[in-house]
Amino acid sequence: MSFDDDDEYMAQADDWDRATVLDPMWEIQQTKTFTAWCNSHLRKSGTQIEDIGKDFCNGLKLINLLEVISGERLAKPEKGKMRVHKISNVQKALDYIQSKGVRLVSIGAEEIVDSNLKMTLGMIWTIILRFAIQDISVEESTAKEGLLLWCQRKTAPYNNVRVQNFHTSWKDGLAFCALIHRHRPDLLDYNSLSKDDPQKNLELAFEVAEKHLDIPKMLDPQDIINTAKPDERSIMTYVSCYYHAFAGAQQAENAANRLCKVLRMNQDNEKLMDEYDRLASDLLEWIKRKRPWLEDRTLPENNLPAVQSLQVAEDKLDEFRNYRGKEKPPKTEEKGQLETNYNTLQTKLRLSNRPAYIPQEGKLVSDIAKAWKGLEQSERGFEDWLLSEMRRLERLDHLARKFHHKCNIHEGWAEGKEPDLENNDYTGVKLNEIYALKKKHEAFESDLAAHQDRVEQIAAIAQEMNILEYHDIGPINTRCQAICDQWDRLGTLTSARRLTLEKIENLLQRVDSLFLDFAKKAAPFNNWMEGANEDLVDVFSVHTVDEIRGLIQPHEDFKATLPDAQLAFDDLVEIGNKIKNLFAEHDLNMDKSNPYSTLSVEDLVSKWQEVLRLVPERDSALQSELLKQESNERLRYQFAKKANVVGPWIENVTMKVNNMYQEKGVLEDHLSLLKRIERDVVDYKNHMDELEMYNQSVQEAMIFENEHTEYTMETVRVGYEQLMTTVRRLINEIENQILTRDSKGITEEQFEMFRQSFNIFDKDHTGKLDRTEFKSCLMSLSLSPPDDKSGRNPEFDRIMDSVDPNHDGHVTFEAFLDYMSREATDTDTSEQVKGSFKVLAGNKNYITKEDLMRELPPDQAEYCIARMAPYQGPDGSPGALDYMSFSTALYGESDL
Repeated sequence: MSFDDDDEYMAQADDWDRATVLDPMWEIQQTKTFTAWCNSHLRKSGTQIEDIGKDFCNGLKLINLLEVISGERLAKPEKGKMRVHKISNVQKALDYIQSKGVRLVSIGAEEIVDSNLKMTLGMIWTIILRFAIQDISVEESTAKEGLLLWCQRKTAPYNNVRVQNFHTSWKDGLAFCALIHRHRPDLLDYNSLSKDDPQKNLELAFEVAEKHLDIPKMLDPQDIINTAKPDERSIMTYVSCYYHAFAGAQQAENAANRLCKVLRMNQDNEKLMDEYDRLASDLLEWIKRKRPWLEDRTLPENNLPAVQSLQVAEDKLDEFRNYRGKEKPPKTEEKGQLETNYNTLQTKLRLSNRPAYIPQEGKLVSDIAKAWKGLEQSERGFEDWLLSEMRRLERLDHLARKFHHKCNIHEGWAEGKEPDLENNDYTGVKLNEIYALKKKHEAFESDLAAHQDRVEQIAAIAQEMNILEYHDIGPINTRCQAICDQWDRLGTLTSARRLTLEKIENLLQRVDSLFLDFAKKAAPFNNWMEGANEDLVDVFSVHTVDEIRGLIQPHEDFKATLPDAQLAFDDLVEIGNKIKNLFAEHDLNMDKSNPYSTLSVEDLVSKWQEVLRLVPERDSALQSELLKQESNERLRYQFAKKANVVGPWIENVTMKVNNMYQEKGVLEDHLSLLKRIERDVVDYKNHMDELEMYNQSVQEAMIFENEHTEYTMETVRVGYEQLMTTVRRLINEIENQILTRDSKGITEEQFEMFRQSFNIFDKDHTGKLDRTEFKSCLMSLSLSPPDDKSGRNPEFDRIMDSVDPNHDGHVTFEAFLDYMSREATDTDTSEQVKGSFKVLAGNKNYITKEDLMRELPPDQAEYCIARMAPYQGPDGSPGALDYMSFSTALYGESDL
């Protein structure tokens, strides 16, 4: 809660209306204090006031003060010195104050311009409340209560300090000294102070605050000591400066931490820069030494006869491998570390808004990368040159072994192929045999084509060995030429055999074509007849007129295809006759069976006659089923017509019952209406019986679906039974609610409020609230206890246990009503007190003296400490107190 609340400002304004004549001492104290407070802010803009009653009369310094303390620009003031200009400027200031939610009572611009001290002090006090004290909030208390609670907590550990108000509690000065010592123990020695010397205590506190905390002296020690009750507003104004000063100390500490972080980052960056420069210099120097060695290409000339004596080359190769394996890897790691450090440094500089780091000329990352690239180029050239001769000899050795291996494979494959190609095995064969010989020859041609690549490889190897000057190249060339000549002969014989096989194939093609034509046409026609036969004898099961009509129409469509089928049948019979004639004309000495089909003309004739016999039988069965389904459809219409009346009636009455439960009204009226509905539901039973009779006819006819209604007998029957159960359950609930209301002494208005609150959060109309809905309902009634600092809510858990003893996660309206009736009678229980102590103890089973002194007023804390027994549990700590037995004793539930 803040001072923006209208009630708070109204209370402040009423004080001024009632105090038309201020106590002279209070007026003097407020004048001193408010003047010092105003100057503490005005000095920020280079000005101050001397007489608070007069210096604000032209409105200029008043506007200046508001701009300093708010940080905002007000309306531009009038520059004239006439009264109307002054009133205008003061009014602008008052309008700004009112725009901040402050309601000024009896304070007008004319009173300020006329130097009315009482009104001026009232206005300044309103400004102090709004801009200096309003933002002080401790545990959701008001600003004044929050400031008082802050003082109490900060001074609680100090002897002889008991802050109860903002007047007499500050007369001895110890409270001021305690606030300073609590935050800055280095500024004064609190233990050396005495309650009997208020003059010294006050002067010490005011001087230390002014010198070290930048809080000007706003109070006079003599005014405080010599006044029975010091001015409360003056004390509050001065104490609020302590509050803001110590809040600023934390900001200063944060600023120091920020500076340390920035300086530490700078130091780390400089280390990374030095490390980069050192690594770059070392790496560039090493590269400079190694490149001449890698670029040296001098070795004794070697040829094949002397290939075994390459000791010099091998020694240099070993030296190069030592460089690659042992000397270079650490330098590679240094290069990677160098780049990592550079990237890390640039990232840190960028993130901290620092300029990028630029290394010395010649030591850039690009320079190092360029040098390293040159090193690797020299390295690659060195290695290529050193191994080139050995590779040539190794290559020649490999090619020789590969050449002989491939020649052996090819020669083994080609053995016997020429006699096979010259064989006349195709004479006197049938078409299928000529096909087999042709396929075999095509396979050979594919195999021949596959070996083409090996022959080309043999020729390519021989050519490469010639280029590399193989020392024994003669036998290689001779063997290669023999293989190529044989390959040409195989190609010629293969082409000749393929032409001969194709000529013989054409002679037998004519006979085979008739077999194939018959097979192509016979297979689909035979499949059609088998499918037709299967469909004509298929057993069908339908449940509607549309379904049987859906079978009749395809059957009619089938009958329409019979003329075309007759033509296809005649065509197949004609092809069979042509095949017989062809065999007879040419006296073909070969198997007369069709190689492409197992069907014969005789098979097709038999199946066609069977189809023609089954068609009229299918016609008769379909028409009989159509008559049966038309009868079933009439039964469906009869049931649907009645169900479409009964079902909506049950739904409408059910909706009426549910809506009535949510409506406002007297319980007795609801009870009376429900009993009338109960009678109507009972009287409606004859309609249910009539529907049951129709349903029995439908079931006897084995009808399972009805598209004319969405209702089934089961849904209507369940709806009727649930409606009856609901009405009787609601009658019982309302009778119980009436009994509860009367026994608990709850008024009709209270009961209606409880029921409406429950219904609002019972969104699914189940008559139950889950844990979240119940908590929201209590919050709407301002009865939900707040969560503690850890986010837990032990008090709400206790309430939940009382309304949900079975822990099923729901609260019924009866349990809610019982709880609200207890709350409405404003009684406490020992369990509620135990829950409150557990919250203060941080959810522990015991509480300490420190917890009590910190959380309760001192007199109440001392009361509890004096009466609580020591805690005996194993989880206790030294000095632990037993609040459980104490709470029980408060309600006379134990002998403690």
